[in-house]
Amino acid sequence: MKLSEIGEFGLINVLSKIVEDGRNPKNPQWKNLLAGIGDDTAVWRNGKRLALATTDCLVENVHFKRGQSSWRDLGWKALAVNLSDIAAMGGKAEYALVTLGLPHYTETESIIELYEGMIDLAKMWGVVIAGGDTTLSEKFFVSLTVTGSSGKRPLRRSSALPGDLIAVTGSPGMAAAGFKLIENGAKENEIDSPLRQAFLRPTPRLEEGTAICASGCRTAIDISDGLVADLGRICNSSGTGATIHTSMVPVHPSANKIFPAEALQMALGGGEDYELLFTANSGAIEKVKRTASSRITVIGEITAGPAGVVNLIDENGSAYRIEKAGWDHFGK
Repeated sequence: MKLSEIGEFGLINVLSKIVEDGRNPKNPQWKNLLAGIGDDTAVWRNGKRLALATTDCLVENVHFKRGQSSWRDLGWKALAVNLSDIAAMGGKAEYALVTLGLPHYTETESIIELYEGMIDLAKMWGVVIAGGDTTLSEKFFVSLTVTGSSGKRPLRRSSALPGDLIAVTGSPGMAAAGFKLIENGAKENEIDSPLRQAFLRPTPRLEEGTAICASGCRTAIDISDGLVADLGRICNSSGTGATIHTSMVPVHPSANKIFPAEALQMALGGGEDYELLFTANSGAIEKVKRTASSRITVIGEITAGPAGVVNLIDENGSAYRIEKAGWDHFGK
């Protein structure tokens, strides 16, 4: 069976089963593993603390094209997408390892700029770049592994309950709008600058992740592949359904102005926003609103099912159709 037939998450399910079948109950490391394949980070007990680890990569002509961003911006983003996974667990990021795949014609100055971009963001969050690896590659790629720690109960994808409200940080869809502007070669101006920055230098919501965890919320995910797709992953893991009220989705004013016919679709299915999507009761969400520095918006509620199904309802109470729910690396 080809990857295009089962898709990215079909492949993840296959690999998860292989790993689970290889579980050795006599190995004490298995007993310490609290979250493995299928969440934003792995979680295991390390003495009295909970350790977190995640890995992600950016590949040339898959995640970016040369000339669309500076090397410094690319370095920032490579670290940001990993910090976002730590944020989705309500954790603190600590160390990073960097692996570079480099074509032979790569300029040394470009790699210096890449690292400067990573360090710009690392300094903001106290993250230490502790090592890594380099290898010759036909295409450039940068892959990071970030470790961190969490409190007694990290946020998970699998703990949403029917009746929970669904909330999101910031304004999803900004990155998709920014990407379209860059792809079209439009000149930057004051109105579209926030959209471009959302794509080139996303903000990992580490502060908000901590606030969400501290408020008593238990469920979160970061929006990397698209709001609807990532909410579907919460629902699949939790055995629930969900309803989104499209009129409540916080579309950014600049996206609405520049792409009036597409902005809502971008917010629902665009991806690469790295905002946090979380579920909780109204009291917990109000606590988050009081402590988080970014905008927090309730956009819907968790339902009893069917499991994994996300329904979209417009302002008239009618079903809303989305053209693309999100990104799948191997989908048709």
